[in-house]
Amino acid sequence: MAHMTDEEAKRLDEKWTKNPPKPGPNGTGYFTQCNKSAYTVTIDKVTAHYLNTKAEAIHKTPSEIISEMVREKIAVNL
Repeated sequence: MAHMTDEEAKRLDEKWTKNPPKPGPNGTGYFTQCNKSAYTVTIDKVTAHYLNTKAEAIHKTPSEIISEMVREKIAVNL
């Protein structure tokens, strides 16, 4: 699991303190999804870069790619 430095944590805290996210009425934002079993995970930079590059190339979201990869692993292990 990746960890933030104290400086990164401070900058992130300042960002969200000054610009709190506003959930939208359509229920698609992160904070409206929390009640629908959405989870936050931390990944390393190499994985994030891979997912973003792959997602852009195949016109999917990183979440869709992760879901597909996990479902493939589950199917293999059944």
